[in-house]
Amino acid sequence: MKDEKRRMPVLFVGHGSPMNAIEDNAFTRTWRELAASIPRPRAILMVSAHWYTHGTRATDSPRPETVYDMYGFPERLYAVRYRPEGAPQLARGAAALLPDGAAFDASWGIDHGAWSVLVHMYPRADIPVVQLSVDRDAGPEAHYALGRALSPLRDAGVLLMGSGNVVHNLARVNWSMEDTGYPWADEFDVFVKDAVTGWRHGDVIRYGSAGAAKDAFRTPDHYYPLLYVLGAADNGEPVRVFNESRVLGALSMTGYLIG
Repeated sequence: MKDEKRRMPVLFVGHGSPMNAIEDNAFTRTWRELAASIPRPRAILMVSAHWYTHGTRATDSPRPETVYDMYGFPERLYAVRYRPEGAPQLARGAAALLPDGAAFDASWGIDHGAWSVLVHMYPRADIPVVQLSVDRDAGPEAHYALGRALSPLRDAGVLLMGSGNVVHNLARVNWSMEDTGYPWADEFDVFVKDAVTGWRHGDVIRYGSAGAAKDAFRTPDHYYPLLYVLGAADNGEPVRVFNESRVLGALSMTGYLIG
């Protein structure tokens, strides 16, 4: 039986294509297995790459909407409804932990960076979710520090979760490379994995030291959620690497469970 009183782990998921929401594949099966392997959270604080704002924002709606922030996909994807309760009290508590606070925003909801994964992990949508935006005006050190500030929430039964992709260069996507990555994508993903598992967080923060970093992404919106998760981790905690792979040439599905 899982011990629901122990400190919650932290989780980064490479969410990949929105189509994962309605597919049964190795990635989505692993997400379901992850949920079964960790204590059931009281609530989820989700840092999604798809809410990229000026300044930090937090959703404070008691019933956030499903946000369809993607275009050109089959209609059945837009039929997905993921409507967990919100957690305004958690939003306020998280904001209070941050050095500069956060603006509350009920106009956003649960975007596909969140629901495409959560629909597999917690398909009943019975765990409250708050989304925290990624501040486009802050550097990597600041995002890591925000994760560190949020770490106490782990002791309150909150799952701090980041959703993005370590490698995310849509301009270089190659549909003929369904299950493989370009050499530079492999190189950068392995660079980050070695740094995460070796507890060299400085290398993850200063990712530009990797030669392949210039190709890994055009903007860091999908990379920064990982920094929140690493910031909230305690040095030396066990690290599980899952879904380690590159797809479509220029996307990484690699994820990390820490704690």
